[in-house]
This record gives sequence, C-alpha cells and structure tokens, in this order.
Amino acid sequence: MSTLEQNAPPSAAMPGVHAPQPPGAPSRVLSGFDATCIVIGAIIGVGIFFNPSNVVRLTGTGSLALLAWSIGGFIALCGALTFAALGRCYHASGAQYQILRDSYGPLPGFLFVFCNATVIQPGAIAIISLICAQHLIFSIVGSEARPQAAFATATVLIVLLAGANIIGVRWGSRIQNLTVVCKIATLLTVAAAALFFSKGVPWTDIRPPVEALMNESTRAIVGVMAALVPAFFAYGGWQHALWISGEVRQPARNLPRAIFGGVMIVVLIYLLANWAYLHLLGVRGVAESTALAAEAVSTVLPGSGARLIAAAVGISAFGVLNAQFLSGPRLLYGMAADGRFFSPFARLHPRFRTPTASIILLGGAGLVLLLAAGLQRQAVDTLVNGVVAVDSVFFGLTGAAVFFLASRGRAESKELRAQSAPLRSLGYPFVPLLFVVGELGIVIGSLLNESNQNAALIGLAWIALAAVLYAARFRRRVPG
Repeated sequence: MSTLEQNAPPSAAMPGVHAPQPPGAPSRVLSGFDATCIVIGAIIGVGIFFNPSNVVRLTGTGSLALLAWSIGGFIALCGALTFAALGRCYHASGAQYQILRDSYGPLPGFLFVFCNATVIQPGAIAIISLICAQHLIFSIVGSEARPQAAFATATVLIVLLAGANIIGVRWGSRIQNLTVVCKIATLLTVAAAALFFSKGVPWTDIRPPVEALMNESTRAIVGVMAALVPAFFAYGGWQHALWISGEVRQPARNLPRAIFGGVMIVVLIYLLANWAYLHLLGVRGVAESTALAAEAVSTVLPGSGARLIAAAVGISAFGVLNAQFLSGPRLLYGMAADGRFFSPFARLHPRFRTPTASIILLGGAGLVLLLAAGLQRQAVDTLVNGVVAVDSVFFGLTGAAVFFLASRGRAESKELRAQSAPLRSLGYPFVPLLFVVGELGIVIGSLLNESNQNAALIGLAWIALAAVLYAARFRRRVPG
C-alpha cells in the first residue's frame, strides 16, 4: 500500500474520523487552534520588525512597498492552498518528507531532511537564540548585552526549549500558543499607535537603487521584483504544520484550515504593520531606519518605546525558536521511521511520546553553530544562507508534487483516485502552478544576488555530501 493510501482520509462518508496511526506512532493531541498557532508562530519571526526597511529601499515608494508585500502574500496564499491540499492526504509525522519521497523518490526526501536537520534549523536555532537573548537583555537593562551574557542566555534558551519539547508536545504547543498571542498583540499595538496616536508622515518617495536610465514604469517593475525576495521570505513557515501533522487531531480537516487560515492572518497583519510603519515614519524614515519597530513606536512613546519593542522582538524570537523544536524533529523521526536514517531516531520516548533523539540532535547542532557564530558569525551565515537558497528548491518541489500525485492517483485504482481527489481541489491546477512559478522566481532572484552566489555553492557542496552519505548508508531501507 502506498503512503498516499495510508495517509488518505477514510472517506467522504466518514467525516471527522481520525487518520489511522501505525503502532508506536505519536498520539494525536494537538487541536486545530494549536496547529494554526504553529503556522503563525513559525512565520512571524523577527523579520517583520526590520525587513520592511529593505523592501522600501528597493521599491522607493510606500505604495510599491505595500504592493510587494501584497504580491508576496498572494504567492504565500497560493502556497498555503497547495500545502493544504497535500495536508488533506498526507498527515503522518514529517509529512513533507513523504510527499517528496512519493513524488520524486527517496533521495530528494533524504537530502531535504538531512540539510534541514544539520544546517538549516540548527543555524536558525543558533542565530534566533542569539537575537532573542540580545533583545530580552536590552528590554530588562536598557542597554546592549555584553557578548558573554548574550551567548550564555542563548545557550540557556536552547537547552530550556529542547527540554520543554522533550517532556511533551503539549508543553511545546502551549509555549507556541502564548508567544503567538503576544506577537499578534504587539503588531496590532503598532497599528493602533499609528491609527489613534499619530497624525502621520507624508509618504515622500525616494530613489530606489536601480538603473537611473530606466523609465519610471520599468523601475517600478524591477523594484517590486527585487523587493519580493525579502518580502516573500518573511512569509515562509507554513510547512511546519505538515511536519507535525502526525500529532494533529482530525488532520484531514484541521491541517488545511490551520495552514490557509494561519497564512491569511499573517498576510493581513503584515500589511497592517507595514502601513503603520509608513504612517509613523514616512517612506524615507522607514528606508533609513536601523531599528524599525522601535523607532516607529518611539514616535508616540518616546523613551519607553525601544525597550517595549525589544521585549516584543525577544518574545517573537522565542516563539520561532520554540517552533524549531516543536515541529522540526518530526521530519527526522518520519524519515528514520521509513528506514532511511539511523534507527534510534525512529524511537519515541517511552513516557513522553516525543522524538527525543531528534530533538537532542537539533539542539546539539544548534549549540555547536551558536559557538561557531561566536567565533566567526559570517561563516555561519554563509553556510546557512547557502543551504537555505538550495532548500528553497525543495519548497517549490513540494508544491509541484501536487501534479505528480494527482496524476498518479488518476492513473491507478478507483479507490486511490477518490483518495487523491483533494489534490485536485482548492484551485487546481492554477493555484499550485502560480505558487511553483512564483517560488521559482524567488529562487532565481535570490541566486542572482551576487552576495548569495558563493553561499549557494557551499549549499550545493553540503547537499553533495548528504548524497554521498545516502548512497553509502541509506540507499536501501535499514531495519528499525
């Protein structure tokens, strides 16, 4: 029986039935609200407090900056619908690995999970924990943290969250839910400050860094295309719901709602936050800002605004950090359970029912990269950025998997055709096609950036190393 058959919802005549779990699999304890908070918490990080400055610099106008965020949000919604359709058929632990495996074979799935577990998420853990520590310390003492204090605090945060997620998925989920509420409240507070306590600053255009000989229309198009890269990257994260889908109740119903609903909420909040920044600081103020959210709030709350926003950024970073431990280890667990990784990673803690080995690996690798970042931050950034650039290809491949799996379902049995029908809903084929094309454009735009080219080569080298490991050890399934 294929994975598509194993993961498909029981039938249209049996709504609300829990998807069957193999013996020893994690328990389905997360609600639809929990899954939605995982999506929102994984997307809203620290970027929305800083990235809008870069988008405005690239576009040169407030209206074009909002257009870039809107287009990025539209692509994200297409991706959310695409992943939602996949989530209706695939909802075991680490479902994105299974989707890649069933569509393209086990090697792409292995490469994706290996890079994610060894560089992408550990790198994110190292960098985000440091950002979280720096902002939390600033919010308490009102001055920049000393390097030793920041690294010590970041280490404690990594160990704390790894431990919390080992002792139960409910603990990780509660932390996630709380931080998501704080993130949304913070961004809504910024918008309220702009709406009720500020008369606003004129949106005087600036000259974007594109060719001066271009006409106005061409400059606008090029500027928006360039700005799509930082804008769209700020929307990434809804795939985390697929990673932890094996622990979501009624996944065929709750996963699509969580993915699409979570992304829709983020799009609306991002547009509102960007409007608030422009209203409070103006185009030039946003473009020249080095601490955007703090400077914006300081226009209506001078003195205390910077520390309040530092606390908000710290809490937001804490939530993203928790999301790495809450969902990421399930990818490695799912691949190991499939016999494509070392068997200890396919075992759950006998009491807590969590993938302990995967969580420890992720936390340990994060601590190693945190130490490396203290010695040579630029090298760590280059490694992470390089693998992320290549990892974006897997993001697009996951979206394109809808076409492969839907076609396979039509070509096989009548039962499998019925089970794969959700893949051909939700705007099929136009919505997934728009997402894949948009993702391809983002990848190309990212790689055309000269500062990313060397990093991409390093990423390719790391993937080649993963391919060698796969060929030597995991080309054939290993017994659990």
